[in-house]
Formats: sequence, C-alpha cells, structure tokens
Amino acid sequence: MHDILLNESERELKNQAREFIKSIPSSWLRKMDQNEIQYPTDYVKAVAEKKLLGIRFPKEYGGQGLGWIAEVSILEEIGVLGASLGCLYSLPSIVGEAINIFGNEEQKREYLEPIIRGKLFCAEALTEPRGGSDFFGATCTAERQGDVFILNGQKRFVVGSEGADVFLVYAKTDLKAKDPRKSISTFIVRRDVGVEVKHVYGLMGTRGGGTGRLNFNNVEVPMKNLIGELNQGGEIFNQMMIPERMTSAAGAIGAARAGFEVAARYSNRRKAFGQLIRRFQGVSFKLADSITLLDAARSLVFTTAKTIESNKGFTSGEIRRKVSETKKFATDSAWAVINHAMQIMGGIGYTNVYPVERLLRDIRLMTIWTGTNEIMNLLIQHEYYREFLKRPQELIPRNIEQDAVGAEFEEEKIFE
Repeated sequence: MHDILLNESERELKNQAREFIKSIPSSWLRKMDQNEIQYPTDYVKAVAEKKLLGIRFPKEYGGQGLGWIAEVSILEEIGVLGASLGCLYSLPSIVGEAINIFGNEEQKREYLEPIIRGKLFCAEALTEPRGGSDFFGATCTAERQGDVFILNGQKRFVVGSEGADVFLVYAKTDLKAKDPRKSISTFIVRRDVGVEVKHVYGLMGTRGGGTGRLNFNNVEVPMKNLIGELNQGGEIFNQMMIPERMTSAAGAIGAARAGFEVAARYSNRRKAFGQLIRRFQGVSFKLADSITLLDAARSLVFTTAKTIESNKGFTSGEIRRKVSETKKFATDSAWAVINHAMQIMGGIGYTNVYPVERLLRDIRLMTIWTGTNEIMNLLIQHEYYREFLKRPQELIPRNIEQDAVGAEFEEEKIFE
C-alpha cells in the first residue's frame, strides 16, 4: 500500500531492487552464515553495477539525485536478504553522507564517486573497546604533526572492515576541550597506510559482513583527508545518525517481512487437529499482530523519510527525535514479528531448515547497533521536552487542565 507514496522513478527503482535480490544466490547467504564468506565482494560490485548505491547523492558522483523515500523503499527490499547484506548496501549511504555534506570537491571525486560506483569499498569506524553508546568518550586520538595527523587507538564492531579500502574514522583531536562534542574530528583513512584489520570474534548473527577490529598504530593521515573542519566531528556524527538509523529501520522491516512471509506460507500449509493452523486463534492473532506492526513501522519510516526530505520548519532536534523513534519502533517491531514467526512455526522454526532462526539472530543486533534502543528512548524524551517546554503560547490549542471538573481546586495541585 505504501507504493502510493512513490513517484514513477522511485517505484521503478524499487522494482529494480526487488528483481536484483532475486538474483542473489542462496548459497551466498548460507556460506556467509557459516563464516565461509567473510566479505561478499561480488555482492557489493553487483549492486553497484545496477546503479542502486548512493541513490540520494548527486548524479555527477554516480548517484540518482533522489531522496529518502526512494532509499527506504529500496532498503526494505534489500533487507529481505538479512542484516549483513542490508548493512553493506547501506555503508555507501552512511559514509557517503559525511563526504557529500561536509567534504570538499576533491574528496567527493576521490572517495564518494568510486564508492558509489563500487570501485572502492568503505566502512565506518565508530565503536571502541571501552564503549559504544558513550561516543564522545572516545579514546582514539589524532595528533597533528605538520601536514599529517598521527592516528592511534582501536575501533571494533566495524561492519565491512575486512573488505573495506577506506574507513570513516572519528578520533579525538582536542584532549583539553571542555565540551567533548567539540573535541572530535572525522577522517577518511585508507586501509593501505598501515591500518591493521583483525577478525577477533564470532557473531551470533549478521555474519559474513566482514565485521572486525581496526588497530591504528602511528598511522599517518594526510591533512587533506580531514572531513569538514577540525573538531567538527560532533556535528558530523549527529548528521550521520540520520542514515545510520534510517537504514537500520528500513532494513529491519525487510528482514522481518521475509521471516513473516515464511511463517504465513507455513501456516497455510501445516495442518494440526485436522485443519490449517492459521485457522486457530492462537496463530491467526499472531499473524494479525505482525501485519499491523509491519504496516505501522513502515508508515513511520516513510513519514520520517518525508520529514527529512522536506527539511522545512523542523529543528534538528525534531529530526533527531523522529529518526530515533523510527529506528526504535522499526527494530523492536521487527524483533516481535520474527518471534511471532518462530512461534507460529514451532520447533521446525528453531532449526536451520528454515531461515527464520537466522533472521532472528540478525534482527537481535539491530536493536543494539547505531545506538541501542535504550539510547533511542533517552533521545526521544530529551528532544521532546526540549521542544515542548519552549513551545510558543500561540501553538498551544487550549489549557486542557481547565477541562477537569475539579480544575478550580488549585490548592490540590502540589508540585514540591
């Protein structure tokens, strides 16, 4: 139903994405989940050849010049393949956001264009061993020495690191700054300048996406690879959370939809007590709940996408709140939908005979990465109160408190 929100170009791209995912061999997904493929280079090249990467970016750099509505509609289709391929599809959008908005022309030509065209593979380095949610407590440092920065430290949980040619890296450049948000800078770091990439741990799910750890030991980063201004990393990070969280939300809907459809087909074939199990209320209500959650999550994703696109009359805080709501609700809903799918299928859903158990493992990470959903809650209420408490009097429709029968008992309204 949400296709009515797409224009002709957007609908065509969505259909192209739907056809593209049909061409992905199932053997790739199986080998990725068994850690036989660490980074699917052929997949990234294939999606680039279809001109589906970086569609929000200008045409002169290989993009389509479209907006968020187009991207989320495509991402839902890509998300059907699971979290790893969905995330690798999103990385050019995420890394490209920083270069497109904050980078200069030289950086766009040297990095953004080849990333979109599938000539360079990229990854984003945010999380450090000492913490994830505490982003501004980063300990990775970049000390300027002449025309270069000397980069030291570690990043971990870097999706795509094992295949990436370039990394978007955040590092401390002002250790004395009173405001930690103004202490960090953003760099493009080439792998071939001495970055050590290590595959340290196994993952419960989202396998085959090349997740690893980066070690920087006196790595020299040219001054020209600084994105934006010195110590502007906090502002860049806040902007980057839009593609981080929107791509997670849209991809989660695709993955959940995939698992749900497996369970829906199963429920229309599996019989118990002489009838199809979808005829039982215990199953049919789970199906109904799942359909509702998917539609509600998709509606929120599209509404937020349209809000970002319009960029009219909205504060950065309002955008941040909407994006956080979207990521939280979509990933929580996806988790619930896949749990319903497994319950509908019973014991066979818990085996690797069907892909539901893999999707369950994949989606579990989506409620953690790009900011845990608990962090989303903090942001949502914080940004709401910040806007609500300074709302102009003329925007308040009426004093609703006076609608109570006992409104005149002011002595009962005690706040301290």
